[in-house]
Amino acid sequence: MFTIDAHLDLSMNALEWNRDLTRPLAEINEREQGLSDKPDRAKATVSLPELRKGNVGLVVATQIARFVAPDNHLPGWHSPEQAWAQTQGQLAWYKAMEEAGEMYQVNDLQSLEKHLALWKADSPTEKKPVGYILSLEGADSIVSVDYLQRAYDNGLRAIGPAHYGPGRYAQGTDATGKLRPGAYKLLAEMERLNIILDATHLCDDSFWDALDHFNGHVWASHNNCRALVNHNRQFSDEQIKALIARGAVIGGALDAWMMVPGWQRGISSPKEMNCNLEVMIDHIDHICQLAGNANHVGIGSDLDGAFGREQCPYDLESIADLDKIPALFAKRGYNTNDIENLMNGNWIRFLRKAWKA
Repeated sequence: MFTIDAHLDLSMNALEWNRDLTRPLAEINEREQGLSDKPDRAKATVSLPELRKGNVGLVVATQIARFVAPDNHLPGWHSPEQAWAQTQGQLAWYKAMEEAGEMYQVNDLQSLEKHLALWKADSPTEKKPVGYILSLEGADSIVSVDYLQRAYDNGLRAIGPAHYGPGRYAQGTDATGKLRPGAYKLLAEMERLNIILDATHLCDDSFWDALDHFNGHVWASHNNCRALVNHNRQFSDEQIKALIARGAVIGGALDAWMMVPGWQRGISSPKEMNCNLEVMIDHIDHICQLAGNANHVGIGSDLDGAFGREQCPYDLESIADLDKIPALFAKRGYNTNDIENLMNGNWIRFLRKAWKA
């Protein structure tokens, strides 16, 4: 089944992990044997050939670069201008992939429909470019609101104002507090440009503040449920209901610590924690029960988002294994229409509405 994945850090993997994503996955992992600079070396699950193999024909692909103040001990850049430069290097990689015929930027209704038609055509998937919608995870690199028009002109169509910790515009995971003063101008400019607000990673206070001040289209690219794993990174039922009321789609994430309670990074293993793809369905089903339908769920896997097979479902060897999800969803009593909505239909409907002329 044609699949959309609403969150992949492709350019980060290409430039910071130094992975040639045009190569077969086995080759990428073989080249990393013996490396220990990252916890997920030789455990990658994502490459462009694997996306095609799994019929994952459209993804939301990120730029990401955090600014950190002197008292912030998270990894990141020491000035917004450095962070901006990092995102421009990431943009250059996406453009290089386009020129090589490996990827295709989807940024409006016309390019969306053209790309969907290509992937529905009866031709070999290994010859088709993977479509990508450009998203910014954490807005720290937007040096000033004036930069947003430039980013939009380069194809940026969604922004999550925060990532981990305190940000220049908003408070993210493990931080607290409302939006910073500059965020209100940022949200207004996003609304003018019709850039989607990604609510993922916003701390509770910033989440509610953002919804109160943004009247445009909202989604959550990769988020699970606090009712199942009690952590501020997850959405409470109240937040999920608020997103549903705004017409949002929420992408289920496959990072094990977000899937099962009690995960200890670097210690727990997917097998011992019984973390498999069924657990993803638990989170998706919880959202469906709150909504009363399956119209607000999708996939936002976050695979290879600074973790690999050591921290994702044990029955997933590569992103191509997302094709196991329809059968698991059907086992829960969901019908064919529900399954298609989960795998692609809800994201497509959302984009068609957001990008309507």
